Amino acid sequence: MRIAVIGAGWAGLAAAVRIRQLGHTADVFEAGLVPGGRARRVWSRALHAHIDNGQHILLAAYTETLALMRELGLDPEALFYRERLTLKSADDLFSLRSLPLPAPLNLLGGVLLARGLGLTEKLGLVALCTRLRQRNWLTEPGLTVAQWLANGSQGTRVVQAFWHPLCVAAMNTPPEEACAQLFAHVLRDSIGASTAASGVLIPRTDLSTLWPDQVAHYLEKSGDAAGHVEHGLAGSLKLGHAVKALYTDTSGVEVDGARYDAAIVATNTPSAHRLLSQLAVVPDAAPYLDAMSRFDFIPIATITFRVEQAWQLPHPMMLLREDSEKLEFGQWLFDRSIYARQTRTATDDSSTGDSAPALLHVVISDARAMMTHKQEEVVSAVARQIQRQANLSGARAAICGHHVIVEKRATFAARPGLIRPSNLSPWPRIAVAGDWTDTGYPGVLEGAVRSGRLAADRLIKDRLCAAV
Repeated sequence: MRIAVIGAGWAGLAAAVRIRQLGHTADVFEAGLVPGGRARRVWSRALHAHIDNGQHILLAAYTETLALMRELGLDPEALFYRERLTLKSADDLFSLRSLPLPAPLNLLGGVLLARGLGLTEKLGLVALCTRLRQRNWLTEPGLTVAQWLANGSQGTRVVQAFWHPLCVAAMNTPPEEACAQLFAHVLRDSIGASTAASGVLIPRTDLSTLWPDQVAHYLEKSGDAAGHVEHGLAGSLKLGHAVKALYTDTSGVEVDGARYDAAIVATNTPSAHRLLSQLAVVPDAAPYLDAMSRFDFIPIATITFRVEQAWQLPHPMMLLREDSEKLEFGQWLFDRSIYARQTRTATDDSSTGDSAPALLHVVISDARAMMTHKQEEVVSAVARQIQRQANLSGARAAICGHHVIVEKRATFAARPGLIRPSNLSPWPRIAVAGDWTDTGYPGVLEGAVRSGRLAADRLIKDRLCAAV
């Protein structure tokens, strides 16, 4: 079969790779000029460097993403900085690190040794995790994370120090809105799984280099299991092509007039809704489209600072204490100089990494409040926030440039009761993919990859069954 994939984000590219693995042709259409969607490389003229359109972390439990990278011939261990689950505040008032012990002792031991929490708070945190495990990672239906924590007698300090940053990092939705059951799914597959699965993965490269850049070559040149190149099955990655028209009938699909056997729509929800609304009305189309129109979105902001000299913080990912009254909205601080230091050590070359600019990334996972203020005022306030909390001053703390990226539709609000579309649409030759589909995960990169692979599997199986 010849299958069109609309959208070259992580979901669309994962679908295309899966289509090719199953012996079919995939042509990928992407409106942008760089693959990766909302997790891609961009050029910053202000910093004279390539940066990501948002700093991302992944969990070691993201098995589908890691498997996909290996299938493309990439080595995740070389491309990620791997760290045991560590929550450490930049002001050093709180720190928690899981122990190298079998689960669940890895987290429980880390909690008991954590700095910044009292013994009663630690025991309450352990008790809540234990009860959730005993309930097979099921919460009461309809609860938000905040309600689940209140029911679990979690005090203000443990919520602010541990649960709030963990929820925001995993769900991209604040605890007051986030679905407790989706949060439990993430906890199950990370801290509830093996010791290795609870780790954190931080990309050493830009997000397009991480694996999306490899897909074009894979589609065009990959061969069969014996390594023979099958040029007749070669697909393509068509960058700079925003699909305008989608049409389907009993014999195939047309994408901007080009004929295909089937298609996977792997765009954001507004674009997917626009394309699918062009199709003829079929049974169940109305509720499917209605579900797609009910998503609300949460913006995520990343402020990248270029510094005169590397700050050399003790950990690559550190918690920041927010103060919205002072416009100090920063939640996470990422220090890229750590990767450069490791590269120099690994290569025994003192010049390696020195040519790269020293960059710090501050992530504001829910940027709605930030966006009500002038950007320059927020940038100045966040700069002061990280300098003060990292206890740096003078020349060592000097900042010489910045770049702000606000992804307005970075993620959907993962609220309780949200109905998410399945990968198979009401139209027999059309599937959909994206982190917003019914993946069982919040709007994270692993959900996007899983949805793409599953959409390809289901679509091809459905078409093959229809042909019998």
